[in-house]
Amino acid sequence: RAGGGRGSWAPPTGGAAAAGGKSVGLGIELPHEQGINEWVNLGMSFRYFFVRKTMFVKYSSGVIICPGGFGTLDEMFELLTLVQTHKVEPTPVVLFDTSYWQGLFDWITGTLEPRGMISPLDPELVTLTDDPEQAGAGPTRTIR
Repeated sequence: RAGGGRGSWAPPTGGAAAAGGKSVGLGIELPHEQGINEWVNLGMSFRYFFVRKTMFVKYSSGVIICPGGFGTLDEMFELLTLVQTHKVEPTPVVLFDTSYWQGLFDWITGTLEPRGMISPLDPELVTLTDDPEQAGAGPTRTIR
C-alpha cells in the first residue's frame, strides 16, 4: 500500500487488518493531512514526494490505483514511466473503477498512441476493472 491516511486509504488498510494481513502506509507531510490511520502495521511519513514515490515504487510488486487527484495521477504516471522504460521490474498496474478511469484511458489510447507518443504496447501495462477479485489478482500474481 502507498497511502496510509484516512479517507480513501482507510478501507484497504482496515480490510487488510480484518483479513489478518499486513499493511504498510507511506504518508506525506502536508498541512491538511490527518496522519497515518489506525490499521496500518508499519507507517512511515515522508517530507518530500520524490522520496515517498521512490519507496512506493521500489517495494511494490503490484499496484491497484483507486480514483484520486493530481497526487494519484502523478504516482501512477511515474510508475508507468518507470515500467515502460524498464527502470523497474515489470509491475502489474490495475486501475479500479472503470467509470472513473475510462475517459483518461480513452485519451491515452485515442490521442497519445496514434500520435506516436507511446508504444501500442504501453496501454497493455494497465488493467481497468470494477471487479475486486480481478483487481487483486493482478498485483498478487508476482508475489512469491
